[in-house]
Amino acid sequence: MANKPLILTEEHINSINKILLNTLKQSEAKCALLVDQAGKCLAKKGFTKTIDTDALAALIAGSFSSTRAMARLVGETDFSVLFHQGAKDHIHNIIVDDDTILTIIFDDRTTIGMVRLYSKESAKSLREILKNARKVTKLKVSDLELHQEAEKRLDDIFDKGKNK
Repeated sequence: MANKPLILTEEHINSINKILLNTLKQSEAKCALLVDQAGKCLAKKGFTKTIDTDALAALIAGSFSSTRAMARLVGETDFSVLFHQGAKDHIHNIIVDDDTILTIIFDDRTTIGMVRLYSKESAKSLREILKNARKVTKLKVSDLELHQEAEKRLDDIFDKGKNK
């Protein structure tokens, strides 16, 4: 996964949260996480109080990193979905884009088919939001770099004036 900066506005966060909540409602899953490639939890909804979401996010990112390496070894570009089945709870992970993963935790009140269906739709919607957020981020980073360069030049001008 590429390491691109990301600045989420309140509008982006609200849109992401709405999608996560809708996914949970439709699929009847327990919780949903949006995780970045560095292992940070960007958003979470549902029953997460008993889950260490920070540790889980780091493990999800690591899992996808190693899975990407496995995919290359067998001639695939990537494996876009990972599924872990437990005795009570199950975890479904789907790649949203090169930088983010959608994780859905669910139990036997729903099926993997329902989770796959709705998480795939949600991943598409999230991809668009994140694409727009990265455009805004790119502009803000460019503005910040321009501002920093202007400050540096002003400092150089005024520091040189002091030395004369």
